[in-house]
Amino acid sequence: MNSDPVPAALRKWFVAHFWADILFAIPLMLLPLEMLSILGWQSPDAYTARLVAAALFGIGIESWLGRNAGIESFRNMLNLKIIWSFSAVLGIAVSLAQGAQNAPLFAWVILAIFAGFNLLWVYWRVKLTIPNL
Repeated sequence: MNSDPVPAALRKWFVAHFWADILFAIPLMLLPLEMLSILGWQSPDAYTARLVAAALFGIGIESWLGRNAGIESFRNMLNLKIIWSFSAVLGIAVSLAQGAQNAPLFAWVILAIFAGFNLLWVYWRVKLTIPNL
């Protein structure tokens, strides 16, 4: 029987999250205007794009570094991931409702990705709090 209180599946999700964040953050950091233009933004902003890339690097790399940590570290990281992804969903949804950038299709994809990750992180946070759920 495995005595590790952190489920192996959650550790794998942290690794997958690392790759998702890094693969999006690298081009966003290096070529923000080109990347956002290709994705449908009409007037992309390099400063804001690079700030988002920095957040993705920070959260993604910490996911990788913390993938073998103990349960308290996972709880703390899940709290951060929940706050970040929920805030992103809220911000993107408000922007889409206001017609920002003429609501490019990829903005809806990003909204769905953040919403999906938010649900995933909430599920795991609850699961760590109430293990038999």
